[in-house]
Amino acid sequence: MLTPGELASRLNKLVISILLVGHQKCEPDWRQKPRTIKYHSVWLIIKGKGTFTIGGTHYPAEPGKLFCFSPGMIVERTTDPEQPLEYYFLRFHYTEVYEEKEQWISRSAAEARFPLEGMYTVTNTPQLIYLMEQLHMLWKRRGHMTAMRRKIVLQEFFLTLVADFRAQKIAGDTTAAIELTQDYMIGHYREQLTLEGLAQMAGLSVSHYSRLFKKYIGYSPIDYLTHLRVDRAKELLVLSDYRLKSIAGSVGYADEFYFSRIFKKVTGFSPREYAKKHRFTPAK
Repeated sequence: MLTPGELASRLNKLVISILLVGHQKCEPDWRQKPRTIKYHSVWLIIKGKGTFTIGGTHYPAEPGKLFCFSPGMIVERTTDPEQPLEYYFLRFHYTEVYEEKEQWISRSAAEARFPLEGMYTVTNTPQLIYLMEQLHMLWKRRGHMTAMRRKIVLQEFFLTLVADFRAQKIAGDTTAAIELTQDYMIGHYREQLTLEGLAQMAGLSVSHYSRLFKKYIGYSPIDYLTHLRVDRAKELLVLSDYRLKSIAGSVGYADEFYFSRIFKKVTGFSPREYAKKHRFTPAK
């Protein structure tokens, strides 16, 4: 898939002519047998459930899904009889026209593939539905000013779609950065890790990193690191005869007394109490 920036660049070069805008509520037994698509179209699912099959691959049709069909695609569409589909659709032609180095370049749809194809997940569904409603309403009217308004709303629809993809990418990148530091803590909990160092690793400010980490993981970064260390200490206390100072050092605490305070705060027991309560004693 193109990046949001690349997608915006490609869409900016297109002159799009709307052929049809519609709103459909399906009957429980609705089904379209496999057919070859003739026109470029966009379908936004707003209610119900179903299955769209594109080139032999099945896709869930449900709210939050957007389908972009291109001529030549083999498509089959069915609804769930208990939850009939409801959707908006937009059919269109386009030509690619843009200026480059003071030269106008024009390419037909056959020469310039439409940059959206297949199924996409969208998160800003209410705004996209609103814009489709506006297009559907404007489609029922006539006049040059109405036609201009349709073009503006269509551009806003694609802009909202690009912004949606961009927001999803940023959220995905942020989640990956949080998970990276989470994995790093798991592998390096013995070391003297700092909040500043972890935030830098994630490419975020300390405050932003701390807030997002707690949102995604459920603990603050320091609390998460503390629990990692205490969990490992529990294993050593139960399964080994190491001295408390050695156990404290092996999980990242140079001061055994500080370690004992942290351990009791987390578990409710001192390390010795915990070991006595949980240590395995072989049968005689």
